[in-house]
Amino acid sequence: MSVRLQVPVDKVPVPGGRALFEQDGKSLALFNVAGQFYAIDDSCPHQGASLCGGKLEGKVIQCCAHGLRFDLASGYLLNSTQLKVANYPVELIDGQVFIVIVPEESAP
Repeated sequence: MSVRLQVPVDKVPVPGGRALFEQDGKSLALFNVAGQFYAIDDSCPHQGASLCGGKLEGKVIQCCAHGLRFDLASGYLLNSTQLKVANYPVELIDGQVFIVIVPEESAP
């Protein structure tokens, strides 16, 4: 069963912006790229550095620590399917933004 984390209205990032959230001990980064929202774990799968503060170019986030670049839509390292940051669907319902957390055991 998935959990919908409601993003407080004052935390919804403007286009080009980002926000950091805590949910059940997990840090999540929410990005707004030209009105499209993307949510990922805030921990780089390489060595755990924060991704939220990285350089954002379109829908690509670059890790501050070692420069790895991840596609926000898929979570994958650019030009690879070997390394992936967890990413989550984002839903807009009646003007509210929700990050959908799917338990790992039920993820496809």
